Amino acid sequence: MPIYEFYCETCHRLFNFLSKTVGTDERPACPKCGRQRLERQVSMFAAPSGQDATEEGDDMLPIDDTRMEAAVEALASEAEGINEEDPRAAAQLMRKFTDMTGMELGHGMQEALGRMEAGEDPEQVEAELGDVLENEDPFLMKKASAALRKHRGPSHDPNLYDL
Repeated sequence: MPIYEFYCETCHRLFNFLSKTVGTDERPACPKCGRQRLERQVSMFAAPSGQDATEEGDDMLPIDDTRMEAAVEALASEAEGINEEDPRAAAQLMRKFTDMTGMELGHGMQEALGRMEAGEDPEQVEAELGDVLENEDPFLMKKASAALRKHRGPSHDPNLYDL
């Protein structure tokens, strides 16, 4: 019995289906989101085992080193000329950095930057939000756009479904 591979554009994921017949024209619905008539793919004869980098429910992206490097270079000269006594300038620089890299800030960092942009003393902000900032990852990755997800290639569902 052959195993056919089908692609779900909505989930950007490949699924394996076991068929009782060879050369079937049947196109299943997506087991994850229910999208009808998945696209049949040319399958590999064997694939390495192990976990895929994009797991179920993982909406984060890995850091793009090229994008990160370009952002650091672009902001380096601006950072050298920053007025260290002006909390607004530091907050604005951080916002530019996150915009250029595709990163977003955790809730605590968002609050801290908002308060600094309003002119509050960074030491006071840190004193009041220290526990929050310590217990969260300050940087998150924005959700993938459809074009970027396609560029990365689909993830593979490890399950075998009946066709």
